[in-house]
Amino acid sequence: MLPQRSLMIATMLATMLSWQANAQEPNLNTIVATVNDTTLTVGHVLDIKRRLPDQYQNLGSDILFTNIVDQLVQQQILASSFKKDPEWVSITMENERRNILSTIIIDDISEKAVSDEILKTAYLQKYDKNKAGKEYKASHILVDTMEKAKGLVRLLEGGASFGELAKEYSIGPSGPGGGDLGWFKKGQMVKPFETAVLDMEIGTYSRPVQTQFGFHLIQLDGRRKILPPKFEDVRGNLEIELQNLAIDTYLRELMINADVIMPKTPIDFTKLLTLDLQVK
Repeated sequence: MLPQRSLMIATMLATMLSWQANAQEPNLNTIVATVNDTTLTVGHVLDIKRRLPDQYQNLGSDILFTNIVDQLVQQQILASSFKKDPEWVSITMENERRNILSTIIIDDISEKAVSDEILKTAYLQKYDKNKAGKEYKASHILVDTMEKAKGLVRLLEGGASFGELAKEYSIGPSGPGGGDLGWFKKGQMVKPFETAVLDMEIGTYSRPVQTQFGFHLIQLDGRRKILPPKFEDVRGNLEIELQNLAIDTYLRELMINADVIMPKTPIDFTKLLTLDLQVK
């Protein structure tokens, strides 16, 4: 009778020889090892391989696959020591199956949702040069009464510097900088302020404009078209937008025909904290 170690070596050699003999036509069901009547296959090996970090993918085939087979054998021996699977294992497997299958679908939809042609079409639609918006550069003087605003208008009409008046009289945070508000787009300012700016000529100032902040004197310092971003700069964002749209559309279509039933009595989720899967 062969010693235990010799028997194990003989079994492994027989398995390797069998594998080599079938090497001409391997398939996912090709057996690489048998542990306590449980067969481990090429499919199991390849599944482990695809989930390995990149640094392990470059190992030589002999080393890589031998180590994977060894790992599977050891795991199966350890798993076989359980007389009965813990209850949470089946729950975890159900969740994992859902996750894997839904991920496959999402990846497939995402891949089909984008191509160079689709992305460039989306780019032209979103950043139509003929519909380019505008940016405005303005300064303002903010005071708390109409009387003060009218007094400043008289000073401006007398030739006073708008910037100097802003530094001296404006109660807004831009006052020390001469009232400079920098560049802004339509929709970024409160409505009365924006309306005044849209109708102004560059270099002119407005009559007092009242907002919830007080009374403004506005000077339009510049106006320019908003140049669209370069395609390559927004390609990544466009991909995400198109993929999310495709996934959302697909999911909505499925949900229309899905038979989803929720319990009539809402679950008190705070009580879930008292439950435990006893994962150990």
